Amino acid sequence: MAKLNELENWFADKNKVMIALSGGVDSALVAYAAYQKLGDSAIAVTADYKTLSQEELQTAKQICSEIGITQLFLDYNELENEEFTKNDSTRCFHCRLELGDHLLKLAKEHHVDVIVDGTNLDDLGDYRPGIDALRQNGIRSPLVETNLSKPQIRQIAKSLGLSVHDKPSNSCLASRIPWGQRVTAERLARIEFGETVVKQLTKVKQVRVRDFDGSAKIEVEKNNISKFDNVVLDEITEKLKMVGFTSVEIDPEGYKPGKINVIAD
Repeated sequence: MAKLNELENWFADKNKVMIALSGGVDSALVAYAAYQKLGDSAIAVTADYKTLSQEELQTAKQICSEIGITQLFLDYNELENEEFTKNDSTRCFHCRLELGDHLLKLAKEHHVDVIVDGTNLDDLGDYRPGIDALRQNGIRSPLVETNLSKPQIRQIAKSLGLSVHDKPSNSCLASRIPWGQRVTAERLARIEFGETVVKQLTKVKQVRVRDFDGSAKIEVEKNNISKFDNVVLDEITEKLKMVGFTSVEIDPEGYKPGKINVIAD
């Protein structure tokens, strides 16, 4: 477990640390390492900014309970940020810029000297404008600085018994809406409902319900598409139309992160 020791030792010269913790495995491992090294001088912060699903929030609470780390919550509404809701290619940048502002304010209140997140080595290869925004606010990424990749993170988390070790990667609900189509509370609610329905009826863990102006396109891993027989698809369609979707289809290409990062007409 040399990599875990290296990650824990990253915190050795820090006095008080705040970890931006979502419900995923990356920030969970950062929080674990920080707590092992600093105890109560490590604080986890989860932002409830109204575009994170309730499922993610519950997972974040669970992982903090497993680790034993103190958890604080930031409660604000991203839908009040016009730069975010207009949903162009800079949406993630403005999301993370606003998050950084809230984290800095909270850190000052709690006399924290460094804020960290769960960005890992593999994230740097994707289009992630949000990472640039966090850097602007001085937020650091121990997983990057200790050269930890996603497979290594999952392996370490599994050896530690963290329940999120095999949890599929997730992103905020706004990422289901193509660039150029406005982010609204109504859209976010029907996307979250849709993904919950699909998971319940198919038992598939990795699900995206993309909202194309009211048309739902469901993405799952290719090997799970066969679970959507006519009976299941009819039931899903019926439920999704009840919450405002006009049509429902399965994406035959399967799930791929960031697939709709294109400007919609």
